[in-house]
Amino acid sequence: MATQNAQMAHKVAVVDDVKTRIGAASASIVSEYRGLTVAELADLRAALEAVGGDYKIFKNTLVRRAIDGGEYQLLSEYLSGPSALTFVQGDISAVAKALRDFSRTNPLLVIKGGLADGSLLSAADLAALADLPPREVLLARLAGALAAPMQQMAGLLQALPRDMAYGISALIEQREAAGETLPAAPTEAPPAAETAEAAVETAAEPVEAAGEAEAGAEAAGTPEEASE
Repeated sequence: MATQNAQMAHKVAVVDDVKTRIGAASASIVSEYRGLTVAELADLRAALEAVGGDYKIFKNTLVRRAIDGGEYQLLSEYLSGPSALTFVQGDISAVAKALRDFSRTNPLLVIKGGLADGSLLSAADLAALADLPPREVLLARLAGALAAPMQQMAGLLQALPRDMAYGISALIEQREAAGETLPAAPTEAPPAAETAEAAVETAAEPVEAAGEAEAGAEAAGTPEEASE
């Protein structure tokens, strides 16, 4: 009786563990490990941990019980034979690549499929993800793609005035070559302040001349007054 209770408690604990891990993961991948040695499984776990993957082996019946009726139930499609779950905590493409690379040197590892963001992933989907560049490289490429149009736009705006000037100049030369006489460019009007100053100086010239004439007359009459 005590043994049965202990086994039941263990199963409940495993189901809860699966629920916790699968709920915290950004994606989950199912693989079959039939024929792999303990040492090979240890190497696989180490390779996955390095890229944010957690490789765990559970009984299929307990995994089905954990995902039954929930959003992760789609994974039950891949639960056949000795299966293991890889819980992804980082970049799914990096984890998929680690699984793919390991399976190439250890063909006994069979990648069946997975689930990410509520979408079921086939083995082909995971293979395509494994071929993607690392996340940092993708972000760098995206940043470069966004920056390129901005640089092109800046160059276009800078070239607009220059190209417009070239176009106007070419049009003038073409019309003059055809014998058309174009009006001369208007001369630039002097500033208003300069015009006003010139007017004041012009108006002041007669006044200064009259003053000089009067001073001359007074100078001419001075001897007569002295002789009297």
